[in-house]
Amino acid sequence: MDVLFSQIDYWHWWILAGILLILEVSAPSFFFLWLTIAAAITGFVLLAAPDLGWQYQLLLFSALSVVTITAFRRYQRTRPAITDQPTLNRRGEQYIGRSFTLTEPIINNNGVIRVDDSTWRITGSDLPAGATVKVVGAKGVILQIEAVSD
Repeated sequence: MDVLFSQIDYWHWWILAGILLILEVSAPSFFFLWLTIAAAITGFVLLAAPDLGWQYQLLLFSALSVVTITAFRRYQRTRPAITDQPTLNRRGEQYIGRSFTLTEPIINNNGVIRVDDSTWRITGSDLPAGATVKVVGAKGVILQIEAVSD
């Protein structure tokens, strides 16, 4: 095993980077790109320091992979994508601002409401059936409602 890995040169890392880039292009998951960058940087480090042992090369590649993935995730969290449909995959938030009539009463601040073709759990002050409510928030799959004054 030691003989096999002792022959690793900088261009091996660049070939690995190319293969990872091809994987990224063929199966776009935006994950292999960061591994590609880590492999390319490892190749450049090995070009500068050709006597680096294979154990350190793998350690460097692993560390760079974790660093690049973590840095991108942190960047992505602080700068969310701007979209014209921000609630596209957040169905509960799509109902905020809409008004509905209760078919069942809200008891102990919990109830259910029929919204279009589905039933949603709701939280809000106790109200009788027939009251008009407005959705003011969503926590996961529970809609938060308030009574609409006439």
